Amino acid sequence: METENKIARLNDLLRREGVGGRVMMTQGIQALSDTTRKNIFKAIQEFTDFNKDNDPYGEHDFAALTVDGERINFKMDYYDKSLQYASEDPTDPTITERVMTVLLASEY
Repeated sequence: METENKIARLNDLLRREGVGGRVMMTQGIQALSDTTRKNIFKAIQEFTDFNKDNDPYGEHDFAALTVDGERINFKMDYYDKSLQYASEDPTDPTITERVMTVLLASEY
């Protein structure tokens, strides 16, 4: 439980404040209007509805939302600092590059 809590805290920090990793968006998200993109990122920052159905491991690493009529997802991945391999320990920010990708559900 402790590992999941630490991962969730690190994921929330990136999701809410943009700190501790990279935030990427797909071409589908980039193609949306500025207003819709702004609303999507605001909804992601404010998202709190993590539960056993959508977050079975308690890591706050994925959610599906509808914003301005667009079905979107965000997901977290954990890489080594070179972005070539999976991180050996996603709880350790000194060896992990956390990446949150925002995408249209149709791009998943």
